[in-house]
Amino acid sequence: MDAETLRKFEESLKRCSADPDFLDIFYGNFLGSSPKVREKFSGTDFDRQKDALRASFDTMLLAARDEENGPERYLLPLAERHGSRQLGIGAEYYDLWLDSLLKTVRACDPAFSEDVEKAWENVMGVGISYLCSRYNT
Repeated sequence: MDAETLRKFEESLKRCSADPDFLDIFYGNFLGSSPKVREKFSGTDFDRQKDALRASFDTMLLAARDEENGPERYLLPLAERHGSRQLGIGAEYYDLWLDSLLKTVRACDPAFSEDVEKAWENVMGVGISYLCSRYNT
């Protein structure tokens, strides 16, 4: 992935992370996106879940920096955890997840632009594509 896209993503992530409500807003959007999402996340410890999500942004960035080897190198444990043998997080959830994330970034990043949105889509897309490709393995 090109350096400019990675830079825009990183800068936007820093701005969003400065908002103490960023992850709460995201989970409000995500849980509100579908009854299936609410059902899948019932009983979730959201303090722990928010810590995991925060860490996953950095992991997705590492994977996007090296699209050839990064996804396998950085995302394999995440893919196994989200795959059909464990949590069963299929492609339909990732569409809702990404839509909710972009909606949240739009609300929380004071410098949001189409370029920022594309940067998030591109960086997250590397990881989402990998997770979906490993769903049944």
